[in-house]
Amino acid sequence: MRNGEHQDRTTSRTSDQILGEIRDYCRATQTAESTFGRLVVNDGKLVSRLRDGAKITTGTLDKVRAYLTEHRAGLPSERTTSPVTFRPANAALPAADIAPPGFRFFDNRQKYLLFVSTCSEKTEVANRISLELGNLQPSPPALRIFDAGVGEGTVLSRVMRAVHARFPTMPLYVVAKEISYEDVRLMLEKMADRLFEHPATVLVITNLYYAEAPWLTPRSAASAQGLIWKDVALAGNTAHGFAEQIGQLEGFLAENWRAGISPTTGNPLYTRPIILTLRREDHSFLLDPIMPRPGRVMADYDLVIASQPYRARASVEFKASKVVTPLVRALRPGGRLIGIHSHGHDPGLEIIEEVWPGDDPFKTDRYAILRQVKHELGGEARHYNFNASSDARSIFRYHMHTLPDEVSGPIGTSTLFAAWNAAIYVAQIEDVRLSEVVRDGRYLEATDRVLKRHGGLWFNDETYVISRRRA
Repeated sequence: MRNGEHQDRTTSRTSDQILGEIRDYCRATQTAESTFGRLVVNDGKLVSRLRDGAKITTGTLDKVRAYLTEHRAGLPSERTTSPVTFRPANAALPAADIAPPGFRFFDNRQKYLLFVSTCSEKTEVANRISLELGNLQPSPPALRIFDAGVGEGTVLSRVMRAVHARFPTMPLYVVAKEISYEDVRLMLEKMADRLFEHPATVLVITNLYYAEAPWLTPRSAASAQGLIWKDVALAGNTAHGFAEQIGQLEGFLAENWRAGISPTTGNPLYTRPIILTLRREDHSFLLDPIMPRPGRVMADYDLVIASQPYRARASVEFKASKVVTPLVRALRPGGRLIGIHSHGHDPGLEIIEEVWPGDDPFKTDRYAILRQVKHELGGEARHYNFNASSDARSIFRYHMHTLPDEVSGPIGTSTLFAAWNAAIYVAQIEDVRLSEVVRDGRYLEATDRVLKRHGGLWFNDETYVISRRRA
């Protein structure tokens, strides 16, 4: 072994080890990784650079270990189950990157499922994404799609329908990221029909993080060692048969697809990384060249779907560095990322403002996201096009479903509850604040006034596109 190779491997092991120590410390003290880097070496991107493979100098390593040694002394042991209240001096986190008290990214299933069933956002988002298919020019061996947060699968299944209509015989490679067990179960229920209609499909579902999922590769050595990789070849040629076989995966999902909650962001964290692949057994020979395998995964996507992938109140730096930039780097030449997030300036936000005057969760528009992604990419930005589009093209509206005469007279309580739920779900209002206003009926009175004022309820989303240049 050459000395250089030995040194590189040693450096890699050191980086992995120190990353693990930093991660454990940040979780225990509820310190943001960017804050840790600034406190220790005045570099907020220290941890992200280490994750991207940057080497750590001896001087930096000494500073990190000295800081950890000093500040970990007051922490309880790993076996302690009581909550950790210790925080290092001057370790204030940026407010937009800390979860408010009681916040969880998935507040509860009822809010989400009620929103999905009463509002048309999923349909409108899928329609908007499908417009991008005309700009794709896939090359062999497959058209490759990455969904950065598939949810319960409505958007992806609709997009896959549109893909089949435009590319009916082209092999399709789809990677769907989702950490919620319930969402994965609901999404898989929709895939039997897709695999029947478009048999040349490889479907991959994973719970990996944004910086890992496009490559199907955990960043840390410990996570890589615990990776669960399951391949499923579906027998037969009927949607009914496929659905039955997919249903048999429920036990596997219930046992393994588990998540915890980050104490700093409220976002879910996987317990063990999982990669699940599905394909039709009768098309295995055709699909073999595009089947992902450990150590043989390419992140060269024709289309990346990033629909509501981040918390609205998170800082633009967090959104760009932790979510959008890693996804942009996974595009192939000619590939396109379409980002979609809530825009506000709609009756839904009026309900929020009536209950919490001055509250605006949608402080980051598409222009700010694109500027920050350019900054994160640095010199690489010259290889990409950044398209914010005009408001007329970028901003689109979706509605809460109501009967024509449902809001013209007295509005039923169930309609008011559905509208209220949609407003607080889109604005991502945490439970602590909700408990303060639902003790009386004023929030329903505010909802009633807004619905009557506008004759219904709708919300605005905005989109942006980042494409990788071909040359």
